[in-house]
Amino acid sequence: MEYKRMLGKDHQPSEKEIINYLGGKAGEAWADIISFLQTSYDFSPEIDYGGTKYGWSIRYRKSGRSLCTLYPERGAFTVLIVFGKKEVRQFEENMGEFGAKSVELFNSTEQFHDGRWLWIRVLDKSDTRDVRRLIVMKRRPKNR
Repeated sequence: MEYKRMLGKDHQPSEKEIINYLGGKAGEAWADIISFLQTSYDFSPEIDYGGTKYGWSIRYRKSGRSLCTLYPERGAFTVLIVFGKKEVRQFEENMGEFGAKSVELFNSTEQFHDGRWLWIRVLDKSDTRDVRRLIVMKRRPKNR
C-alpha cells in the first residue's frame, strides 16, 4: 500500500480533516498519540508545510528543541523522533523492552553526527505503545 502524505499547500488541514484523511485505525492511533502528547507535555503543536516531499506535519518542540514530528498519510502516519547520543545509549540498554519492529528500525537506522533519525510508520494503535515509550525516552513527561 502506498501511504500518500497530505501535499495540498494551499489549504492548511484541520484536525478533523487529518483524522478523515488517515482513516479508521490510523485515525484512532493518531488521536491516541495526540492525546498522549497533550496530556504529558506542555508543548504547543506547530503545523508546518514541508514541501512536496514531506507535506503537512505537526511538530512538537519547545525552546528550539524538538520532541517529535507527525506526518499524516492516507491509512497511516509517520512519527519522526531524533535521538541524540544519550537516547541512543538508553535505547540500546533497554532494547529488550521494545517490540521487534522498533528494534529492527533502530538497528537499521544510520547513526549521524547529530543522532539517529527514527522514522516510525504507525498503522494502528498496536504501534503506539513503542512510540510513546520512545517519546518518553527523548524527554520525560511533565509532572501530572
